[in-house]
Amino acid sequence: MLKKLILIAAATAAFAGCTTMRGNDAAKSPAVAAAAEKLRVAMIDPTPAALNALVADDLSYGHSGGKVDTKTSFVSDLMDGKSDFVTIAITEQTIKVIDNVAIVRHTLTADTNDSGKPGKVSIKILGVWQQQGPGGDWKLIARQAVRPPQ
Repeated sequence: MLKKLILIAAATAAFAGCTTMRGNDAAKSPAVAAAAEKLRVAMIDPTPAALNALVADDLSYGHSGGKVDTKTSFVSDLMDGKSDFVTIAITEQTIKVIDNVAIVRHTLTADTNDSGKPGKVSIKILGVWQQQGPGGDWKLIARQAVRPPQ
């Protein structure tokens, strides 16, 4: 009987520890929001230094049209003007942090000038951020855009 109580207590403690670690770590949300805002600004006025500080080396960046960028192609397209954001407005943003990973969802509305061709875009974004490195910087590791239903 005592063994069963000890096992139940140990299992309960282990389970409680897991659920605590897996919950939303709201204290980290402001740092994630700040990183997402820095990326918004860097996409309008890109510099390699700003983009490299915010984007993980293993980035997988999915566009609403199906194209998938790596870090290299994402940065290159912004620097070369193939992807040119004149304005970007972010609305309906939610952030959920689990350990060192953050799930960021929002609506992105923008004026663009891709390769010199003016346009407008309104898309839903799912961004996955990870806290990396000795400084614990938040870096975008994955992004997927989808067009909202018409």
